[in-house]
Amino acid sequence: MIMRVERTVSEGPKGACLVVIYGAQIGRRIELVGAPLVIGRSPRSDLQLDEESVSRQHVRFEPLPESVEGNGWQVVDLESTNGTYVNDVVTARATLRHGDQIQVGRSILRFLEGNSIERAYHEEIYNLMSMDGLTQLRNRRAFDESLVEEILRSQRFGRPLSISVIDVDKFKLVNDQYGHLAGDAILRQIGTILRNNIRKNDIAGRLGGEEFGVILPEVDRVGGVVAAEKLRRLVESHRFEFDRTVIPVTISMGVIERLPKEREPNELIKRADELLYRAKHNGRNRVESA
Repeated sequence: MIMRVERTVSEGPKGACLVVIYGAQIGRRIELVGAPLVIGRSPRSDLQLDEESVSRQHVRFEPLPESVEGNGWQVVDLESTNGTYVNDVVTARATLRHGDQIQVGRSILRFLEGNSIERAYHEEIYNLMSMDGLTQLRNRRAFDESLVEEILRSQRFGRPLSISVIDVDKFKLVNDQYGHLAGDAILRQIGTILRNNIRKNDIAGRLGGEEFGVILPEVDRVGGVVAAEKLRRLVESHRFEFDRTVIPVTISMGVIERLPKEREPNELIKRADELLYRAKHNGRNRVESA
């Protein structure tokens, strides 16, 4: 549900707001209109985020001093327990730029500013309909819609189509041992690895929880396995780190090529899931295909 918060203070810099792109209050817009704004778990906060990982007074957004050119906005961590992250980097104080992501507990907010802020806001809301705010990959609905299009194209032109389904190994243990903030950080980094290491025409999405999918147009099973092995090795060799702690992470994958009779996304995903479970059963950190 999309909600909007209006603030009545009129002095100070104009044309700035925060949009919650991930978390319980996803879609919420908070105007920044001159007065400092405090986010925390306390009901007295200007924006309350009722999460265990959020401190009572967690972070403050405030205008830059007038002597600073541009007179924009900065974010100040209020010595929170779990820290404040700007673009995945923990920070005590940072000057904000249009598009910056600020993580407070498990919630992620986007900072928007400029003369075209209304357009930027509506674009952000549009993106929320199709993108997963944590990983910046397509959400399940958008992934399925893309898969329908690729199935039709594969049928029409008689070209191969493969998909891979990915699951993070022992992810529950990661959450239990290191906490959900660490788990979120790992999922976000995996999203970055997928975005940066698939072809331009490939489509990556978060299917739910710690499960991901990749659509591989015009790729047969052999090519799908090659692409999957590349991603598996990249994750295995990546240095996943949260709060100065290195966390070993691996993934298991199931890869299938579309059969001529398969016309629905769920048919392909179900078959790839079965191979994913086989990969888990056979020791994890591996690719199974058919």
